[in-house]
Amino acid sequence: MRTAVFVERDGILNLPKVEGQYQIAPRLAGELVLNRAAIEPLKQLKDAGFLLIAVTNQPGISRGYLMRRELDLMHLLASKAFALDDILMCPHDEWDRCPCRKPKPGLFREASFKWQIDLDHSFVLSDKWQDAKAAQNAGCTSILVKSPWNGTGHHDFILPDIETAVGKILELQSYFSMLSSRAELLAS
Repeated sequence: MRTAVFVERDGILNLPKVEGQYQIAPRLAGELVLNRAAIEPLKQLKDAGFLLIAVTNQPGISRGYLMRRELDLMHLLASKAFALDDILMCPHDEWDRCPCRKPKPGLFREASFKWQIDLDHSFVLSDKWQDAKAAQNAGCTSILVKSPWNGTGHHDFILPDIETAVGKILELQSYFSMLSSRAELLAS
C-alpha cells in the first residue's frame, strides 16, 4: 500500500485573507494567492515517495457564492504549482451532514480506496483543528502548522512552520519504516 500526505488547501497551499477570527477562502481564481513557501517543502515529500493529496471543504459551492468553474481553475493552478496527485473537495455546507465534510473522514477514505493508501502510515498537514480531528477519525497522524485556527482539541503535533512540519513527517516516515523492517524481521 502507498502512503500520502493530505494537505489542507486554505492556509497551507494558498494564503487566504483573514477577517476577524476567520480565514476567507478565495472566490475567484484571480484572488488565489499560492503559498510559494510551501512549494519546496512539499516537493521534498513527493521526492520521499508520498502521494500529495489536497483535501478541502468548499461550502461556497452549496451556498451559491463560489462557482464550480472558478474552483476548478483554482485547483488546476494549485495542482500544477505543487505537483499534487489529487484534490478532493467537499462542496457541502455543515448543515448537509455529509460524510465527506471535515472533520468527518470521508475524503480520506475516498482517497484511500482510489489510491490504495495506508491511512495508518499517512499524514494530514494543515493549520486547522478540523483537519486534525479528521486525521484522528481516519487513523492518520496530524501535523499542524501553528496558527490561530489550531483549536484545543486532538492534534498529534503542532509545529512553527511548514518546513519544520515537513521535517517531522520525514522523521516519522523513517521511524515507521524502521518499525516495519523490525516487524518483518521478527516475523521471518
